[in-house]
Amino acid sequence: MTTALTTKKVFHRCIRCNKQHPHAFRPFCDCDGLIDTEYDLTRVTFHDHSNPLIRYFDLLPLEDPANLLRLPLTQTPCVHATKLGKLVGMPRLYLKDETKNPTATTKDRMAAVALSYLKELGVKEFCTSSTGNSSSSFANVAKLYPECRIYLFTAGDFEDRVQHGAGGAQVLHFVLRGATFVGAFNFAGRFALRKKAVSERGFFNPGRREGLKLAYLEAAEQVPETIDWYVQAVSSAMGVYGAYKGARELEAMGRVDRLPRLLCVQQETCSPMARAFLEGSENIKPEHIVDRPSGIAQAILRGDPTRSYPYAREIVVDSNGTFVSVTENEIREARTMIAEYEGIDPCFSASTSFAGLLKLVRADAFPKADTVLVNLTGGDRPNMPLPDEAKPYYLKQGRVDWEPESPDDPRYESVWPPAS
Repeated sequence: MTTALTTKKVFHRCIRCNKQHPHAFRPFCDCDGLIDTEYDLTRVTFHDHSNPLIRYFDLLPLEDPANLLRLPLTQTPCVHATKLGKLVGMPRLYLKDETKNPTATTKDRMAAVALSYLKELGVKEFCTSSTGNSSSSFANVAKLYPECRIYLFTAGDFEDRVQHGAGGAQVLHFVLRGATFVGAFNFAGRFALRKKAVSERGFFNPGRREGLKLAYLEAAEQVPETIDWYVQAVSSAMGVYGAYKGARELEAMGRVDRLPRLLCVQQETCSPMARAFLEGSENIKPEHIVDRPSGIAQAILRGDPTRSYPYAREIVVDSNGTFVSVTENEIREARTMIAEYEGIDPCFSASTSFAGLLKLVRADAFPKADTVLVNLTGGDRPNMPLPDEAKPYYLKQGRVDWEPESPDDPRYESVWPPAS
């Protein structure tokens, strides 16, 4: 093993038509298929370092190590949950504790890789949206890329979940009063066109998916046997997609002897993917979409995952896995059990993963002797006061599109682009 990082070649290929693409920010192929990243796996080295960004650099979408934003991450614990496992009859139950990341979420890994990827590709301004975790993580990493400016768009219900003060004046936060997550995400794309900035694209940004596989790469080394099942709560299933891609790479390298089966979990009040999958649908249909999602698992309240679902379904089918949905009471019970028996305090969204596993176990619909990895993707963050330069810009629904709530506020003059 070595800590010396060297330049490498990153390849990009459409998973639909197999067309090769240059090393550039392009989420979609001409055929509208997802563009994924590939590496020369014969040249991959796992470097002797505790920071996963360095240890797994050869499996990250960067060619030049000088562009890696070295957020001070360490490997998060992977707990053999013996007490909880004994309670539910699962002797090989493991919990990946992502609450130990800087902003208490697995999205810190994502942001470090995605922002490094954008830096390497020359992107200095981009627009994005989230239910809180991704945006908070991007803001925390932004200080390592001072030339970058980030435009965050947040539905009003999620305003308090976005802790972007660490980004200072680099991060401009727009709160859309009364919008849904999907509405805020779509407006971010329209704003990017007007501002001539990059629309970051969430699930379809390769840097995001590659960053989110790091938790699985770590766990595959931490768990002393091959992982039979990977369990995670999902909204777009971006993290599960990344984990499965990482598992495929490990298998191709001979580091694991089989791929995990995938269990994706959603809250019943917002479970478009679970409903579509269990009905045997290859696509999200209008009746699956939740226009105004609600529930305690706030980070996964995406009511319309139309574009990402076919890709999520494909890998779940390939793995011989499944989807399941759970109630609010089941989520609360799961969180209490994890805290009481293993001393970990995940948020409700992260607890949804274990709630789904527990539901299947109690229904005698899960192989309890298998080795199971549950990714507890994050914990709650305390609300922190924002510096004056980070105060949000509030938007209201206008006749044509979203517009400043206080158009005479001089703060908008330098940030609000003219209508296209």
